[in-house]
Amino acid sequence: MRHLLGISAFYHDSAAVLLRDGDIVAAAQEERFTRKKNDESFPTNAIKYCLAEGKIGVGDLDAVVFYEKPILKFSRALETFLSIAPRGFRSFVGSMPGWLAEKLNMRGTIQRELNLPKAVPVLFSGHHEAHAASAFFPSTFEEAAILTVDGVGEYATTTISRGIGNEIEPIAELNFPHSLGLLYSAFTVYCGFRVNSGEYKLMGLAPYGEPRFADKIRDELLVLKEDGSFRLNLEYFDFLLGRRMTNEKFDALFDGPSREPEGAFDQTHFDVARSIQEVTEEMILRLARRAKEVTGSRNLCMAGGVALNCVANGKILREGIFERIWVQPAAGDAGGALGAALAAWHRHLQVKGEPRVAPTTGDRMKASLLGPEFSEAEILRTLENYSAVFVRCSEEEVIAKTAELLANGKVVGWVQGRMEFGPRALGNRSILGDPRSVEMQRVLNLKVKQRESFRPFAPAVLRERVSDYFELNSDSPYMLLVAPVKESQRTNVSEERSGFERLKVVRSKIPAVTHVDYSARVQTVRREENAKFHNLISAFERLTGCPLLVNTSFNIRGEPIVCTPEDAYRCFLQTEMDYLAIGNFILERTKQPPHKFSTRKVLD
Repeated sequence: MRHLLGISAFYHDSAAVLLRDGDIVAAAQEERFTRKKNDESFPTNAIKYCLAEGKIGVGDLDAVVFYEKPILKFSRALETFLSIAPRGFRSFVGSMPGWLAEKLNMRGTIQRELNLPKAVPVLFSGHHEAHAASAFFPSTFEEAAILTVDGVGEYATTTISRGIGNEIEPIAELNFPHSLGLLYSAFTVYCGFRVNSGEYKLMGLAPYGEPRFADKIRDELLVLKEDGSFRLNLEYFDFLLGRRMTNEKFDALFDGPSREPEGAFDQTHFDVARSIQEVTEEMILRLARRAKEVTGSRNLCMAGGVALNCVANGKILREGIFERIWVQPAAGDAGGALGAALAAWHRHLQVKGEPRVAPTTGDRMKASLLGPEFSEAEILRTLENYSAVFVRCSEEEVIAKTAELLANGKVVGWVQGRMEFGPRALGNRSILGDPRSVEMQRVLNLKVKQRESFRPFAPAVLRERVSDYFELNSDSPYMLLVAPVKESQRTNVSEERSGFERLKVVRSKIPAVTHVDYSARVQTVRREENAKFHNLISAFERLTGCPLLVNTSFNIRGEPIVCTPEDAYRCFLQTEMDYLAIGNFILERTKQPPHKFSTRKVLD
């Protein structure tokens, strides 16, 4: 057996992944262990977990692979500074300690942090090469076009490749500073959210506005080319200086300064969000058409942070550019650790001549349930340590009781099996509710998640029933496709409102998961991928006739998704959640003894 450890670190969302003979054994983000959202430190805890899950030590590794090439990245940073010098000097000097201490000699950093034997080689993958490998190799396709779009790697910001068998052939790339990821992040900041954590909020805000600034974006900020590529007008941006994303000229273009974090929203923010989302969708569609043209493939794989724009992904599918698309669930830098390991496996360690055979059912991500799980004894020990009040059940009873609670309008924390890898809770570290409830969206946002009221929630629906509720008849296991709610499920709206007042309008029979534009970010659930979650939704359907649940991640604003039983119990008590179903134990919040937990204010 041969083992590969993939690592991403120091830029955003550090993670580790372990492969055994090319199969994914374990994968986790460092934030889940340190409880620091988007933790970019060296993934010491994630590595320890992966090695423990694989029952190996560092000496059993055949190689360690880092997800990009630091020297090339440093060269790009140096070239950028020299191109604008002496401007940006302070920012450049400020970044030097990190480069000199950890990043530039990444091989030495990895060897030191892991106490790695000299016999174990340290390999490096290109940043977008890692994204492409993470998208293609776990997919269901023998052959596919591959589109990767993010902020920036070493130089590339966007790439088109073709994957076939064990090989990935690069075809075209767009380089820094011309970046769709950075463009979208600039608008994220303008609307008062944080880069690398607020982009999905911008996407959720967009349906409240009108695209009245879209032509300004096209005319002033961009040069769109026939081949799908583009150039940014850098007069409006300051990210080259490393100080901020935009400048006063950008503010003037959109009628005023950016929104302060936690500040009030007005119609301009709604319209700016809608405008950049519309332009982003247009740009992604152009890139997808170009990928189709240069590869001739019927299939598309996607990765990179922009691939998490599930509204744009849904449009690619509905436009019929490709017959099938598959998006890496950990599309950002965390998934780069996986892609780096897979690229190295297929290039260096796989038995020569051994074919890569795409799976006939499902993909190789194992439903992205690749993180830690905890035994009944470990859960019990945590509950007893906190003097928790609980009921112990069989697995069948947990499913039946939880379904009944949900049918009665209760909010339930659901912690089962292995933790998800990537930004989405997919039914193992989830907070669940009744999608038929008119109040559920408001209650979950304000009383449970403790976040902005406008944020939409996803439906987790039985795969066999998805087309009864949504304009979708394909797998969407990772919440990466947005689809319209079917006309048959919609209700007549007699009075339309403006701004966040639109939240009060009941638009369908499943209002808790219907966004103000009648869309939903759909998760399909198959029994063979997550039997316990499928059984729960099925039990809920038997009680209510409704084959879906509200599914949102088990965390509160500013914190990562819970990992351990202790994380879950502490989070449970800091919210107005009604019940917690953890393993085979059910807890009612109002019956728990009082505890004082330290909290920290984090703007996310």
